[in-house]
Amino acid sequence: MASLTTPSATLERTAPAERRWLVLVVAAVAQLMLVLDGTIVNIALPSAQQALGFSNNDRQWVVTAYALSFGSLLLVGGRLRDIFSRTWVFITSLIGFAIASAIGGAAGSFAVLVTARALQGAFGAVLAPSALGTLVSTFTDPRERGRAFGVFGSVAAGGSAVGLILGGALTEYLSWRWCLYVNLVFAAIAVAGALAYFRGGRPASRPRMDWIGAALACAWPFAIVFGFSYALTAGWTDALTLGSLVGGVVLLAGFVVAERRVRHPLLPLRVIVDRARGGAYVAVGISGIAIFGTFLFLSFYLQVVKGNSPLTTGLLFLPMTGSILISSNLSSSIGLGPRALIAAGMLLCAGGMALLTQVTVTSSYVSGVLPALLILGLGLGQIFAQAINSATAGVAREDSGVASALVNTMQQVGGSIGTSALSTIALSATATYLIGHDTGPQAQAIAATYGYATAFAVSAGLLVLGCILAIVLLPSRRRLADIGEAGGETPAAPGPPSELAPPATASAQQQVSEAIPVALCSCSPVITSASIGSGHAAKPRFTSA
Repeated sequence: MASLTTPSATLERTAPAERRWLVLVVAAVAQLMLVLDGTIVNIALPSAQQALGFSNNDRQWVVTAYALSFGSLLLVGGRLRDIFSRTWVFITSLIGFAIASAIGGAAGSFAVLVTARALQGAFGAVLAPSALGTLVSTFTDPRERGRAFGVFGSVAAGGSAVGLILGGALTEYLSWRWCLYVNLVFAAIAVAGALAYFRGGRPASRPRMDWIGAALACAWPFAIVFGFSYALTAGWTDALTLGSLVGGVVLLAGFVVAERRVRHPLLPLRVIVDRARGGAYVAVGISGIAIFGTFLFLSFYLQVVKGNSPLTTGLLFLPMTGSILISSNLSSSIGLGPRALIAAGMLLCAGGMALLTQVTVTSSYVSGVLPALLILGLGLGQIFAQAINSATAGVAREDSGVASALVNTMQQVGGSIGTSALSTIALSATATYLIGHDTGPQAQAIAATYGYATAFAVSAGLLVLGCILAIVLLPSRRRLADIGEAGGETPAAPGPPSELAPPATASAQQQVSEAIPVALCSCSPVITSASIGSGHAAKPRFTSA
């Protein structure tokens, strides 16, 4: 977590302007590939299930395998970027992601597909910090860096929408397999660009890897996800179900104990014990459940129940994406603090979920689905933008990278756990509905819709709980400003893992404005205002996730 000044930074600072912008293009292509993969597979999943013949019980693993490995390994990926050559970490992770995509595209069985998705997530967790870390060291002029991050953030924001359209088009006109094969094209372009334009060797000072923390960080969410999934077939009282769920909690406790005692923790606990930051992470985790579940269940509802094509389904999701972008941009200009905005965002999302509980087999998109998507987008946009505000407020400079990375980690891990739990709930409700009913196609569609509505109802309840927690835990606007002022008076100093670290040198509001594109895009190093606020080219300082 220590700040680093690398010899390669001087080389990249004096690089020609045209090469700097070409570096941005290469990093943006890599980031686009990662963002696309978050939505493109959801559109292709119904077709993949039909082709490979896996059950409804298993389909959620295609989504959760990627999210679990990406979310739980993101901090590890940031650390690897600081240990080895940044250029070759970037290239190696690109090649690994491409190979995993090729394996998934050629998968002849469910097991191969899920394994490939897990490998994609693992290599993506290494690639994301490397891509943004390259921009950090390449752009040192404040105005150029602002423009570069604007482009990078726009690629990440628009990538999900592109993924919806591209996934639908590839699935409809070629095959669902091309939703994975297309990554080879992006990876080839990025690898060629990295070989041509990237510079930089190993850092002069390399941190140590917390292997125990890394293993436990991967093990506890997997155990919980497996327990929720296994409950569908074996029941909630089965020994393996209970053992997995309890084991996940025990592993989580072991992770906390390990991070308190290890000398170089993967996650310094001082980052999360602050009430405001903890509340922000809870808000992101709950909203992750909402957005993951919405995409998964609505994809099947719109394609399988309503009979829309994959391309049409992708287009039907676009209003939600646009609503998120509008809301996240407007929320920063509203004179309210994170407590009010996140609580309001949670209520909006709960209202959107409540509307989705009313969908039936005969519901129209315009009256039954579109209003819910627009409301969900408005709520999620408020939550995302303001959660980053709170998650990075008052954090010590050496911890700013990990604080920002946890936003994405909580979204991915929370979403994967929520998807497994909600899938179990939805399929259980579907099976219960079919008891005593005929098993014809119409009854199957009605039962599936009933299961989705049940999952939406549970999500609405969780979002109401999130609203209450936001009110209790998150700071007001005035309190957040006080945290920022305190951060400007107290220098960061090292301390034992169990102690709360002093606030950062930069104010919360300044730090947030620089952290937003980082945390939303890939949650890797955060640029503090100390390194970009001056008019001259200061030596870059990196805070690694």
